[in-house]
Amino acid sequence: MYGYELHRLRSADLRREADRARMVREALRVRRAARRSAAQKAPEAESHSSGGRRHRFTPAA
Repeated sequence: MYGYELHRLRSADLRREADRARMVREALRVRRAARRSAAQKAPEAESHSSGGRRHRFTPAA
């Protein structure tokens, strides 16, 4: 009987852990969707740099 009770406790713990993980994934999905919709509604952001693209290395002399 003791083993059966341990099994039930472990099973309940696993269910709670799965529910918690499911809620976290859902919250992240909703947050990402909100960011995407906000980005689509917002006008294009201006670039912070005023010049062209800088090269990583200086040209050889």
